[in-house]
Amino acid sequence: MRSLPVADPGVPDARSPFRYLWWIARGQAGPLLIGIGYAILWWLGQAMVPLTLGKAIDGLTARDAESLVRWSAILLGLGALTAFGGVMRHRLAVYNWLSAAYRTVQVTVRQATRLGPTLPKRLSTGEVISVGNSDIANIGNAVDVLLRGVGAVVAIGTVTVILLVTSSQLGLMVLAGVPLMAVAVTPLLRPLHRRQHRHRDLQGDLATRASDIVAGLRVLRGIGGEAVFAGRYREESQQVRAAGVRVASIDATLEGAQLLLPGILIAFVTWRGAHFALDGTITVGQLVSFYGYALFLVGPLRTLTEAADRLTKGHVAARRVVRILSLDPEIAGEGTATTEGGDLVDAASGVTLEHGRFTALACAVPEDAIAVAERLGHYTAAEVTFGGVPLADLPTREVRSRILVADNAARLFGGRLADQLDVRGRADADHLREALHAACAEDIVDALPDGTDSQIAEAGREFSGGQQQRLRLARALLADPEVLILIEPTSAVDAHTEARIADRLAKARQGRTTLVCTTSPLVLDRADTVIFLQDGRVRAEGAHRALLTADPEYAATVTRGEG
Repeated sequence: MRSLPVADPGVPDARSPFRYLWWIARGQAGPLLIGIGYAILWWLGQAMVPLTLGKAIDGLTARDAESLVRWSAILLGLGALTAFGGVMRHRLAVYNWLSAAYRTVQVTVRQATRLGPTLPKRLSTGEVISVGNSDIANIGNAVDVLLRGVGAVVAIGTVTVILLVTSSQLGLMVLAGVPLMAVAVTPLLRPLHRRQHRHRDLQGDLATRASDIVAGLRVLRGIGGEAVFAGRYREESQQVRAAGVRVASIDATLEGAQLLLPGILIAFVTWRGAHFALDGTITVGQLVSFYGYALFLVGPLRTLTEAADRLTKGHVAARRVVRILSLDPEIAGEGTATTEGGDLVDAASGVTLEHGRFTALACAVPEDAIAVAERLGHYTAAEVTFGGVPLADLPTREVRSRILVADNAARLFGGRLADQLDVRGRADADHLREALHAACAEDIVDALPDGTDSQIAEAGREFSGGQQQRLRLARALLADPEVLILIEPTSAVDAHTEARIADRLAKARQGRTTLVCTTSPLVLDRADTVIFLQDGRVRAEGAHRALLTADPEYAATVTRGEG
């Protein structure tokens, strides 16, 4: 059996949810078919037990010891065969579930990486979270149930043939009853599909609301808006609960139908079989067999309704995955031009980052700084040149390796701290110490039991906001890009630490192109050049102290109107 996940999941068929599920099935066709084979073996082993038991009873009734021993031995063999088939079916079912889930994880993560900043602009956080929380499991369940579902169809067909051969009337009852039960539960599937889709949409919206509240919790508390947003969250959570109850009501009805309808069929077949036995049309052993088959059919019939339910949920989940896979990044295409570097120029704002200089960008509106950083980093389409060559003409991989945009939305991952800081795995101990020193993060590492070898939790939860910010800055410095663009890298630290970072940052990046988007006077005062942006365009440029006296708008922006 192959290990999981596979190295290359392939190119998914994202034209429709059904085509995506079919692509998943084709990608693991071998294990899937083998699993179906074991499922058929497992079901058929059980299906033959009532027939064998009936034959043994007829041998006992006829006082035929040889027949009794023979059919008893066959019954024992069927038990062993069923056990083997069940174990192997379960193993293949788990493998196929994991294979489908892993493949979905791989293609969605790869697509998220490809989309970059386009993803949060086109889809809410909740929609993306829903894929990881439930949709992956539902797609795995849809593939898993195929094994038992196909085996159940074969078992029902086999039992029907046996019943027709033994008693055509009883066989016809089963043959007509099975599709009637399938038709009876079909009207429940469409509203189930619709309610599940609505429930998932509301869950996604609620997850988005929760992430927004957590991200802005400090601001909400500062302006007294925490209670308002908490009330909205409670209201939306009640909508999710109500939608979940509506889904559960259909599920409960479906579950009841899975018991009631086969039970009616079993009761009717047993009643008619008892009359045939009394009339001498069938033997006592055959009556026992019919009763056994009537009980046995509950399993495969419930499996078929379960398969319909899981395939419906899988289709709903695949629709969300396909929506992500169908998105295209805003920055499309791969250029083939080359450049030796130089000045980085944004035509829309007039911002020019001179090669090798430490530049600061102060904006009256913070969003303007973010927009400039995204254009300079080639995250949005714009007229930006690097050494005279348009960024759009350069390969995206080259742009990403040479120009790094680091903001406060970046996260630390769980694992060894040194690995989270040195993401390329190229830095030695000296470079790591220098980066930590420049970011004033030595005290953070010294407080850890194993220093940079310490294991940190997901998202760096054990660190405060200011500590996380300093560690992110150290990570950016350790990457040592040709052009480094930092967005508010000292917003969460105290003034004393901010002054030290400003001094050390200028020295650490000496001779390389650096842009810091900030309105902190401590950082602005260390910059070689300060660019002041107003209404999206360059208003003034020069040294910080000179701009303070020459431009009142600049002075008001960086001093918050305090002098």
